[in-house]
Amino acid sequence: MAETTTITNGQASPKITLYTNHLCPWAHRAHIALHELNLPFEEIIIDLSKPREQWYLDINPRGLVPTLQYSNGLINNTILESGIIAQFLADSHPAQLLPASHSSPFSALFRARVNFFVDTYISKINPLWYSTIQADIGEEKDSKCEMLVKTIEKEIEPLLEDAAPFFGRSDKITLAEVQTASFVLRLYSFADDILLPTSLLTSLSTLPNFSKWAKATLAEKSVLCIWDPEEHPKKMRARVAEMKAAKK
Repeated sequence: MAETTTITNGQASPKITLYTNHLCPWAHRAHIALHELNLPFEEIIIDLSKPREQWYLDINPRGLVPTLQYSNGLINNTILESGIIAQFLADSHPAQLLPASHSSPFSALFRARVNFFVDTYISKINPLWYSTIQADIGEEKDSKCEMLVKTIEKEIEPLLEDAAPFFGRSDKITLAEVQTASFVLRLYSFADDILLPTSLLTSLSTLPNFSKWAKATLAEKSVLCIWDPEEHPKKMRARVAEMKAAKK
């Protein structure tokens, strides 16, 4: 069902259509951004379990989600890729998510810090997270989980030193959270001793900056707006089991 929130800044609402799937953490980014910016949109669910139909490939030749169609009277375009969509929305609708480049002497630096944080999480943490999920239960999974925590401690913990509680001394969600929260949510929620060891939660709690930031981030309504705490882990367990069976 499409969200029906309204804009309160007095500007005309753009017409937005989001092609998405609630199970996809990449598409989840777009939902968080739209929710934080209070933008109404039409939602069309794409079934990722079967080949894409031609009508969708005509919209997005890559066949991926999310896809955003955006029209405001001046712009009428289709935007692909979750990170680009979130960045576009933050730039098009100035709010606490991301300051305009020239809004203050420090804005460009803040934007650079956000980009570095997001790139670090996606390039350093996500591959290890996914590899740990795919590992066999036991020594292999425990070893990968240990490496995952050590990498978070090395790469992410220092970048959250000034979180208050959100990135860069912000008391509200920024684009840094928009771009990473869906993965952090799965990091914690998949610790069920099947996808990830439950010991992961204890290990993460020893990282003061990361754990404080994650707790605040995962309490936000925008982050949880499409999250089903039972269905999402269940679907992921089934997907991993299917992938492992296909390898045998």
